[in-house]
Amino acid sequence: MRDRFRDLEGPLAIRKKDVVLMATISSFEGLAHPTRSELRQFAELFMPLFQASSDEARRQAVAALSQCENMPPAVALFIGSQPIAIAAPFLTASQAIDDDTLIIIARSQGAAHARAIVSRDSLSPKVIDALVALRQSAPAAISEEPAKPLTPPPTAASMEAAEFAERIASEEAMRERIKGLAGHLGRNDGDRLGLRTLSGIQEALLVRFARAREAGSFATALADALSTSRWLAERIMLDISGQQLATTLTSLGMGFLDTVFVLERLYPHLAEPQHNVTRAWMVLDALDPEECHQRVEAWRRADSYTYKPQDQAPAKQPAASVRQVPPARDIRMVGRR
Repeated sequence: MRDRFRDLEGPLAIRKKDVVLMATISSFEGLAHPTRSELRQFAELFMPLFQASSDEARRQAVAALSQCENMPPAVALFIGSQPIAIAAPFLTASQAIDDDTLIIIARSQGAAHARAIVSRDSLSPKVIDALVALRQSAPAAISEEPAKPLTPPPTAASMEAAEFAERIASEEAMRERIKGLAGHLGRNDGDRLGLRTLSGIQEALLVRFARAREAGSFATALADALSTSRWLAERIMLDISGQQLATTLTSLGMGFLDTVFVLERLYPHLAEPQHNVTRAWMVLDALDPEECHQRVEAWRRADSYTYKPQDQAPAKQPAASVRQVPPARDIRMVGRR
């Protein structure tokens, strides 16, 4: 690790603090099992040196600390709260961040940091629940922040940071190209005024759970996006043709590429090629967005009629009202494909 930082040494005074920062990190990396006192000393040295160093040295420092197994909680929170171009490798790869720190960062730093946390190889149920509920706890902060692709680090940055930035940039470029290709569906993806729309966190969670084929977690996230019972989400997923899930994701405004990916992961038979594209692509191509909105709203109305938690049931209710059933038309639509 010391050899990686030799190129930062030089006669210029501006490099002195960079060298001291790297030397401090090298010394900390050499501690297999740092004591509480050593962790406190590192925190006291690291943060002021980090703030006084150059951006290049900061990226090198964050990339190195992303591989450390032990980290003072204050340092982990400090690094995770840096601009996303610097903090992304740490939020994605570090195993030294505890669940509480991840939740604090996701809630306080915005959608870009939350998306980096979603990209981690493993997330505890506690963190997943917090990410699902993030839209309800801070809706304005998430919805008003524009989604921006990460700026790739300079060539002098570490290999971990470069690979992460390249992957993010590639995914963003692919999304933009697919949006252009999906224009034949006959709608303006940016004009969703008055329509129920997935937030960035919700879409990332649905894609993540589909990738891991975690059907239970996917159903929970889908129910949250629809603001309905889990029963309706499971009923939609039980349609093995994928038609009902494709209708739902189209109504919620999920990107075309992400919807194809979700369908192919949850229903492997839809990944089979057909007319130079997959069957999932053909299913989506046949859908009319306006009709999808109407069908999903009908399902939601039927769900609101048939599902009512016990704690929301009124204490006294007229008998005629208790026996009331939803309109037959809406119930029939739940079973349509």
